[in-house]
Amino acid sequence: MSSDARINNEPGFILHSYPFKETSVVVEAFTRGHGRVALIARGARRPASMLRGLVQPFTPLLLSWFGKAELKTLHGAEWQGGLVPPQGRGLMCGFYLNELLLRLLARGDPHEHLYDRYVATLEQLAGEVVGTDYERILRRFEKSLLSEIGYGATFDIEADSGAAIDPDGRYVFQPERGATRAVGQPGCPVSGQTLIDLAGDRFDRPATLAEAKLLMRTLINHTLGAKSLYTRQLLRELTDLTS
Repeated sequence: MSSDARINNEPGFILHSYPFKETSVVVEAFTRGHGRVALIARGARRPASMLRGLVQPFTPLLLSWFGKAELKTLHGAEWQGGLVPPQGRGLMCGFYLNELLLRLLARGDPHEHLYDRYVATLEQLAGEVVGTDYERILRRFEKSLLSEIGYGATFDIEADSGAAIDPDGRYVFQPERGATRAVGQPGCPVSGQTLIDLAGDRFDRPATLAEAKLLMRTLINHTLGAKSLYTRQLLRELTDLTS
């Protein structure tokens, strides 16, 4: 077995799990140094299994696994502590983040900066969050995720001319092109000020929050293709955060 076939004590979180055969579980984990990894936890559904209560979302873990195939074998998981799981609306937002990571991250590609942002976002969702703070938290994470996977957009420059965005102008944002003044063309209508705010990671204006929600949805839908997000629909129905 090669040295890279066994990994010990890798920080990670469980994004999703499902039963496998009679007593096992397959988990999709997001780890700091190895990105998204598929692991089989053999016997984890047995009452006496040490893994039974650990392979849960939003629990910071130290994961150990081995194997060269795409589906590797989990042989250890230790609770790392230091993070309070989000509750209520924050919990639903956390499941939305997990589904985004599952759908948009390729297996085996490390994203250490995104992992750190994920941990920080979970901490924010578990804190004293009120009103539109949820939207600010989600928009910032969506923007970071798209940038990490190579779909980061330039918001403060016109696609055609290379000129700086006019805060008083009206634009259409096209995922493969960027911001253009060709209003009426396919894409997401957006104000210049919102584009400037997005570039600066500022979400204080109510109009910026409203337009950023639509623009991020446009970019994520373009990246997902025909695949839809289950948790987005759930959030739309329960909290109206990602409609």
